[in-house]
Amino acid sequence: MFAIPKAKIILLLFSLLVTTSMLAQDTKMVLIKRGAYVPLYGTTDKKTVEVQGFNVDVFPVTNAQFVAFLKKNPEYSRSKIKGLFAEKSYLAHWESDFNYGKNNLSNAPVTNVSWFVAKKYCECQGKRLPTMDEWEYVAMADEKRIDARIKESFNHYILSWYEKPKTYANPVGGTFKNYWGVYDMHGLVWEWTSDFNSIFLSGESRKDKDTDKNLFCGSASINATDLMNYAAFMRYGFRASLKAKYTTRNLGFRCAKDLK
Repeated sequence: MFAIPKAKIILLLFSLLVTTSMLAQDTKMVLIKRGAYVPLYGTTDKKTVEVQGFNVDVFPVTNAQFVAFLKKNPEYSRSKIKGLFAEKSYLAHWESDFNYGKNNLSNAPVTNVSWFVAKKYCECQGKRLPTMDEWEYVAMADEKRIDARIKESFNHYILSWYEKPKTYANPVGGTFKNYWGVYDMHGLVWEWTSDFNSIFLSGESRKDKDTDKNLFCGSASINATDLMNYAAFMRYGFRASLKAKYTTRNLGFRCAKDLK
């Protein structure tokens, strides 16, 4: 039995590290420092929620990034995906399994992706989906303030986006850069969170299971007494209407990562 030279071992380890790094796509992330906020919807006690520090992608995942993921994980392609993990509309706007088509920009956000596949994508990058509280904490910032939710202009901006058609076709990075250095929290697409279905708006608490399934269009809006609450209601109501296998043309995602 012969000994392997130390230099060769180092070279092998370095090659393994490079290969592993190449499997995950290099996506810019920024640090979100630890903080707290009071959710605008889904709780009647108005308790402050603590958000631990974490990293989050600067931009939503794009078509080009997602097709690279599919080529390494073809079992999640449109023709191979199991019905348990995505409904038939999964990537329905693409031309084929690995071709998002000439009518879909490479740097536009990928949409028509289920929660199951979004979760898997993030895991393959060594990341995860952000929690709802993490997402809301980042999304409440405008260009200069950590919490801009009381600003009328900020809420008008969010609500005006809700009325615009086909914003999902725009490239990432086209909206404002917020306080944290994150783009497209508002103005491009809705985004999956890891615990999207952990809140229900018709009851008295975050854990209430007696849910009105039509909240996105109806009854809970009576509690949205101002622009700030109404903008939040629309997000929470939309999430409450989803199931993990659902896909929609205006729903994408970005990844987050715990601090080491």
